[in-house]
Amino acid sequence: MVGAGVLGGASATAAPSSTHSAAASTASAAASPANVGKGLTRTTTHLTLDAATKAAQAALKAAEKAGQRVSVTVVDRNGSTLVALRGDGAGPQAYESATRKAFTAVSWNAPTSELVKRLDQAPTLKDIPGTLFLAGGAPVRDGDAPIAGIGVAGAPSGTLDEQFAEAGAHALDG
Repeated sequence: MVGAGVLGGASATAAPSSTHSAAASTASAAASPANVGKGLTRTTTHLTLDAATKAAQAALKAAEKAGQRVSVTVVDRNGSTLVALRGDGAGPQAYESATRKAFTAVSWNAPTSELVKRLDQAPTLKDIPGTLFLAGGAPVRDGDAPIAGIGVAGAPSGTLDEQFAEAGAHALDG
């Protein structure tokens, strides 16, 4: 369900031939992966497109089963949209709201219903661009690390939206 990717790194170059100049040889050596300092790269886990699609479809199906018209968005660890589904009959506000809920859930690695409670102590959190502190977002985790966020919007309550987002996340279990 989840794939691994590498952040950072250097590109490899071909070994210089004996006809290359010393400068070309030095430049090639400087660009080789062997010269990348330790701690400059990190391996991370990312949700595959297939897994993101599966989660989005599961969330939409749960909403449809409950008779709700919603939009669903799945974002990656960096908050970039992987999949967005606008359900039949979903309101025009649902698409952007679902995306912002997904972004918020992955950014803080918590369901957005829990994050709403934090606004009492830190009301300016809601001013961070791209966020939406309303129930309906759920993080997807690999262990304790967030790897994606699922946002649902359009049901008459955030509680329902979040149930559908959780259904999408649970579709990736096992």
